[in-house]
Amino acid sequence: MYLPPACYTKSTKEKKSFCHCLRSLKVPQGYSSNIKILVSLNDLKLVGLKSHDCHMLMQQLLRVAIRGILPDKFRVAITCLCFVFNAFYIKVIDPRQLNDLENQVAIVLCQMKMYFRPSFFDITVHLIVHLVREIQLCGPVFLRWMCPIEQYMRVLKGYTKNQYWQEVSIVERYVAEESIEFCS
Repeated sequence: MYLPPACYTKSTKEKKSFCHCLRSLKVPQGYSSNIKILVSLNDLKLVGLKSHDCHMLMQQLLRVAIRGILPDKFRVAITCLCFVFNAFYIKVIDPRQLNDLENQVAIVLCQMKMYFRPSFFDITVHLIVHLVREIQLCGPVFLRWMCPIEQYMRVLKGYTKNQYWQEVSIVERYVAEESIEFCS
């Protein structure tokens, strides 16, 4: 018995088109990492994505890259999911629109369930449903996201010179840098 491939299964030609589209994108400095470096044309996949890159991919870049590659209904579902993520991360949120956003999240996830296998829907996909409630309780997401902290942890990790005494070398380098900044 032959089962046809799922609608989200891409051919090699479609994968090349997707990778070439992402590789040719030019974004402003500081918007995300250099996407060209993250696209592997040999393996036809994305490698080395940081969390901020994943956010930018889901909010803005994915809907550009999948144009003309996937079937219409599936592409619309993914594009709607990208719009939902974009709505989560805006700086000014109208509290009256949160109920509509919550309904839209439920509709988008139902659309996605029509196309993806049940094994795709683990707990992390389900957590999207609770993000609107979290925004209602805690305010906009940009006030508590971890990207700036992750970037600063990368700086602190660069201070490590002794692998056996990592904390000590971080503290020594941090104190030296603060002293130089204070003196200057």
